[in-house]
Amino acid sequence: MAFNFIRAAAAGAAMALCGTGGALAAVNLPALKIDKTQTTVSGLSSGGFMAVQLHVAYSATFAKGAGVVAGGPFYCAEGSVTNATGRCMASPAGIPTSTLVSTTNTWASQGTIDPVANLQNSKVYLFSGTLDSVVKTGAMDALRTYYNSFVPTANVVYKKDIAAEHAMVTDDYGNGCSTKGAPYISDCNFDLAGAMLQHLYGTLNARNNATLPTGNYIEFNQSEFITNHGMATTGWAYVPQACQAGGTATCKLHVVLHGCKQNVNDVQQQYVRNTGYNRWADSNNIVMLYPQTSLAATNSCWDWWGYDSANYSKKSGPQMAAVKAMVDRISSGTTPPDPVALPAPTGVSTSGATASSMAVGWAAVGGAASYNVYRNANKVNALPVTATSYTDTGLAASTTYSWTVRAADANGAEGATSAAASGTTLAGSGGTATCTTASNYAHTLAGRAYAAGGYTYALGSNQNMGLWNVFVTKTLKQTSTNYYVIGTCP
Repeated sequence: MAFNFIRAAAAGAAMALCGTGGALAAVNLPALKIDKTQTTVSGLSSGGFMAVQLHVAYSATFAKGAGVVAGGPFYCAEGSVTNATGRCMASPAGIPTSTLVSTTNTWASQGTIDPVANLQNSKVYLFSGTLDSVVKTGAMDALRTYYNSFVPTANVVYKKDIAAEHAMVTDDYGNGCSTKGAPYISDCNFDLAGAMLQHLYGTLNARNNATLPTGNYIEFNQSEFITNHGMATTGWAYVPQACQAGGTATCKLHVVLHGCKQNVNDVQQQYVRNTGYNRWADSNNIVMLYPQTSLAATNSCWDWWGYDSANYSKKSGPQMAAVKAMVDRISSGTTPPDPVALPAPTGVSTSGATASSMAVGWAAVGGAASYNVYRNANKVNALPVTATSYTDTGLAASTTYSWTVRAADANGAEGATSAAASGTTLAGSGGTATCTTASNYAHTLAGRAYAAGGYTYALGSNQNMGLWNVFVTKTLKQTSTNYYVIGTCP
């Protein structure tokens, strides 16, 4: 990343691509079936600052949210390289956060960026390594304060407890966690891409740890969208097979922005292939778009202080508009019509109670391929239920629960929710359940729960307990060894 090189002049632009297959291998960016409400962006370092710019300036497009690693507030540099290398990186106590918030509101009122109201439903994931010597943690603290003016606090996860240097963090690839150096990807035993995507999108399928198909990587022609302005002639995308042209799936889109000294000229395809995003994309139908800067960009950085344009952080900024145009193109495929929603199952009832289980039954729904069962609004079946009954297990004795059922079609699309049916489990034959009230953080330390993607889940039952922090308090009931549910003891 080497932000200390920002003051240096840009390197010569005329350099051949290295390890990318060259411009001749590039194709035009395809138009795919993308759910435009599911578009997000993330970035590291200069890419982190750029991700904030895109999220705020094009908040109607990136309304779902953003992930930022080692970045800072919107318009932090205010057009000055001195501010960029000083207060926005090395001495963040000088960041004028309230002024930047005011500027954001003014520009939104003038229409040079999208309305800030679009940010109200966004989710934001922030990460700062405790050893980051390039963009100090204080800059990310200022970013959190900035976002507090536009995004609900509950929608923001801020992780800053890993001893990582300036890098994109993974759980199995890169330098040692405390190393600062190319390719600025570090193995810190933490899946940052996965944690980020799960916060932005909610619960995802497990990542695909197998070797990913080579044909899913696409080198595309960036010159369709921009020429010069520090942008390479080609960019990259990872397109899961189900999302490719002609596929039946309607997919999500996530834009990934590399940092300085990290484009394909600098580190070949390591940032495109080895940062952990694609494994989650492959099993969750998420298209990954990797725009690329060129060697003509100062240290291959994205423009977040004005080296290319005075409008660098507005919608009219050349790099900003180019990335937006790429998003528009890849999201322009024909989307199939919404399926006809299945009706709610009727006749939902409970029976056969034991101290730890309950049978739930319902009437068949025409056109349904399967059903999903929800206990207290949490889905309980791991696999689709093809019968019209389901036995829910792992319940607490002498406890009342409520169940609902939803029918699903052959594509897994769910219909309406049934009326609820309640039931009470029988008294246990031995002992009394143990209840513990504590913060979600304390529950995880004690082994009663675990944290994933910024949220806390009860051990055994996997019930979502809310955000993983010291402020959210829950009562957990232990019903058996290593099995806890949210509730209270009689």
